[in-house]
Amino acid sequence: MTHLTHLSNDLDEKEAVCKAIIETPKGCRNKFDYDLDSNLFMLGGLLPEGMMFPFDFGFIPSTLGGDGDPLDVMVLMDAPAHVGCLIQIRIIGIIEAKQTEDGDTERNDRLLGVAIHSYDREDLTTIEDISKTLLDQVEAFFVSYNQQRGKKFKITGTGGPRKALRFLRAGLDQFDKKATSKKKSKK
Repeated sequence: MTHLTHLSNDLDEKEAVCKAIIETPKGCRNKFDYDLDSNLFMLGGLLPEGMMFPFDFGFIPSTLGGDGDPLDVMVLMDAPAHVGCLIQIRIIGIIEAKQTEDGDTERNDRLLGVAIHSYDREDLTTIEDISKTLLDQVEAFFVSYNQQRGKKFKITGTGGPRKALRFLRAGLDQFDKKATSKKKSKK
């Protein structure tokens, strides 16, 4: 059985469009994580009372980040999706960050995307199209979310779709390298 992390993301770099899989819907206090062993979504944690995900949160399949997981993406759309929903999105930017846990610091950037099927946000093509207030709130969410989980999350910058696509391309390359090395080790 193919794992969801191995699905094609159908990246169209010219249009900055690809597929994403939602792990945690907008407005949810439950944090879900994709579980490779069962090929299901598992409850990974609970946000404190009054705190919830401001937008749908998930990953881009067939990518790999420095933390060993698929690349994270926050998806802006009109209404919440459901856990495990496959959505076509347009990449509009990236929030660059460093995450520290138990004294170890690593990059843990977040891609930003807009659902292709969105009326409210169909005109967003770059992170600069998002109001500063909304972007500040999304960044504050990531800082607070990590803090309540015992991690430090420091925003180091933001970038538009070109920078986000370079990051996405690097994640695709990492995924391909890992898949190639696994095939070679099985021979």
